[in-house]
Amino acid sequence: MKATRLHLLRHGQVEGYQEKRYNGQGDVRLTDLGRQQSAAFAGRFQHHKLSAIYSSDLYRCRVAADQIALLQNIAPLYREDLRELHIGDWEGRTWEQLQQEYPELWQARLNDIVNVAPPGGESMLQMAERIRPAVKEIINAHVGGEIVLVAHGGVNRVILLDAIGASLERLFHIEQDYGCHNIIDYFTDGIAVVKRLNG
Repeated sequence: MKATRLHLLRHGQVEGYQEKRYNGQGDVRLTDLGRQQSAAFAGRFQHHKLSAIYSSDLYRCRVAADQIALLQNIAPLYREDLRELHIGDWEGRTWEQLQQEYPELWQARLNDIVNVAPPGGESMLQMAERIRPAVKEIINAHVGGEIVLVAHGGVNRVILLDAIGASLERLFHIEQDYGCHNIIDYFTDGIAVVKRLNG
């Protein structure tokens, strides 16, 4: 049985990218470059026979999924459980603002990025527990096929860490640039192999 291949993409560049900020589950817009990055994905997959296209239901991911679907005879499936980390009261705020307004909580999260959640939001562990069943379901639904999944920096890192068997504490040891392309092969014996990272 051949592997199930997952093309794991990050959405294109978003407005306000110049400042480090938490967009979380806010529906931010793409820059001109972000739209170009999304359109470029369509050409990349035009000669692939995709089994399915999945995407976070947030606008910045849907744009790329829709572009890819134009050259495939399948409709994208948008999923709320593939959204970025729910950042609660910190949504749309810059890191600089948060360091000034929440110095103790900011430091607590730095000390324990996995378990400490922002006010009104979810922890990295809670995000991972939301994403893992969704990815498992997607892989099991298309065994031996080729799938595209358009998601977010945080979501992609969780999926990649799980693929290589690394802990969530290693989250920021993996880079995920805007418009990047990762490839993971999943085998029926439970082994996953990362073939491409942040391409």
